[in-house]
Amino acid sequence: MGQPEQRAEGAGPFTTRLTWHVPGGGTAVWESRLARRRGVIAVRPAGAPTSRHTRADEVGLGRLRRLNATAATAFIIGGALFAAGAAVAQIGSGDATTCASIYFAGGLFFNTGGYVSLLQVINAPRHVPGGEGRLVTRPWRWWSYEPTRVDWLSAVVLFAGTLVFGVNLLDSFLQGLSVQQINRLIWTPDVIGCVLFLISGHLAFVEICHGRFCFRRRSLGWWIVAVNQLGSVLFTVSAIAAFTRPTTGSLINADIANWTTFLGAACFSAGGICQHFERP
Repeated sequence: MGQPEQRAEGAGPFTTRLTWHVPGGGTAVWESRLARRRGVIAVRPAGAPTSRHTRADEVGLGRLRRLNATAATAFIIGGALFAAGAAVAQIGSGDATTCASIYFAGGLFFNTGGYVSLLQVINAPRHVPGGEGRLVTRPWRWWSYEPTRVDWLSAVVLFAGTLVFGVNLLDSFLQGLSVQQINRLIWTPDVIGCVLFLISGHLAFVEICHGRFCFRRRSLGWWIVAVNQLGSVLFTVSAIAAFTRPTTGSLINADIANWTTFLGAACFSAGGICQHFERP
């Protein structure tokens, strides 16, 4: 006998939802985000009017809970520190070193949140296509290379963005830089990090919407992706406004840079709070 009939959905090389007939009758539906965040897969037995969720084992679910809580908390704190740094810069209640220190501390939490998000993807329970419709917990791993998985690609791009932001934040401690050096060492990594965040957010939308445009008013996962992507857009606006003009040595608009950083950081904190509730 051949493999049971399968129907894959997604975009390009990415499969984000897979439906197949299980042995003995019935169907199983695996969805990427649902499986890796909540550790469940939908199974509809033959003749049953509705599907039921089959959960991963307790080892897999425990991993998901711990990793989710760690990543969510890191983004909450990181966003709060970025918002605080922007407020200090806007109000003028601290010098440049104070602002840089607050931002750098926030960046460390963003680094943590980015890497733990990647660990959450790597160690999520996996489905067995053509099988009985269950999730399998694999041995723990600290790294993997799976570029054909959209969730892995989104997470690794996010993590890379946090690392590039770290370069920007570390360089902001340097003193006596020329305008050209400021734009090359501080502004350029900032813009690159923002672009990586936007790409990661787009891939997250591909995953949750299965490659099509969608608005899921009752989906917590959709709102988390949307709020984080709004934060990425605001960070990008901030980076553009923070470009230092070579002719004058001043920012394009310091007020816009500070306020959009504040609002973007608030979005990431809000996304982290919501993420605490998207768990097994």
